[in-house]
Amino acid sequence: MSTGAIVAIVIVALIVVALLAFLMPRMRARARVQKRERELAARRERVAGEHRREADVREREAAEAEQRARIAEREAQAQRAQADLHQEKAGLHERGMADHELIEKDERERFAGTSAMSHDRDADGVDDRREGGALDDGRMGTAGEYERGREDEAAARGRFQRESIADAPAPGREETRR
Repeated sequence: MSTGAIVAIVIVALIVVALLAFLMPRMRARARVQKRERELAARRERVAGEHRREADVREREAAEAEQRARIAEREAQAQRAQADLHQEKAGLHERGMADHELIEKDERERFAGTSAMSHDRDADGVDDRREGGALDDGRMGTAGEYERGREDEAAARGRFQRESIADAPAPGREETRR
């Protein structure tokens, strides 16, 4: 090899070393930045995963809390219904409409003639108005009493007493007296 070739190789090597010396800090800096970016991305992924897990846990807890709230609401509705039922029963007792519940079968004779026994014509301990069965006079429970009341009222007013058709005045005409 000639001296010129060796000098050219040495010059090229020096230029490459100079370039590397000049570019190496930049490459190192770029490598450090890329390493930091990868570390930052890993941290982001880890924290995002933690937040997702926490969100899942909170979501399950919220669903359970909502279910407990629905159950509590249903229990509250049931309690209100029970309270309403007891209010209704109290009203029945206050009005004397549930006295049959207060008297045992063996006490019927003792309470005979009282208001508690006045609506129990068949003496079975159940108010005939609630049974809906036929009463002694052949009419049906409450409806029969209602109709009897209407008939009594109508009789007092003179209704349901029909005259013969010939005696009745024609509609729209008044009867003339002779």
